[in-house]
Amino acid sequence: MDIASVSKISGLSASTIRFYEEKGLIRSHGRKGLRRLFDANILERLALISLGRSAGFSLEEMCTMFASQGNDINRDLLLVKADELDKKIKELTSMREGLRHAAQCAAPNHFSCPKFLRLLRIAGKNRVRKSNKLKENKPQHKSKKRG
Repeated sequence: MDIASVSKISGLSASTIRFYEEKGLIRSHGRKGLRRLFDANILERLALISLGRSAGFSLEEMCTMFASQGNDINRDLLLVKADELDKKIKELTSMREGLRHAAQCAAPNHFSCPKFLRLLRIAGKNRVRKSNKLKENKPQHKSKKRG
């Protein structure tokens, strides 16, 4: 399947497909003229990348998670991301409830409402980004210098 067909079926631009290949997320198996050729399973791989992005994985994290060949995925890293998502869901749920409360609060102003102040503390904690556990588990590779 050439890159134009992959682009049309997947809805991704050819430049995105080339970028994913450059990052090592997908591989072409040859060329037909100037067009890259891909195996039919490329569509599944692109769907997997889309799912990963929806779950909050960076492209770098996906490179770490996916085996270089085949469809094996590092299950331990999936569990780490699932735990991160659970924590984020809990934080977002708390913020949602705080916002709903603030919208209906009878306090004369929001800064005199204990629930609203708790929401502000949560928001303040999230300002400082915590380290990403997936990056901590990433094997160290030497970067290639481009000239």
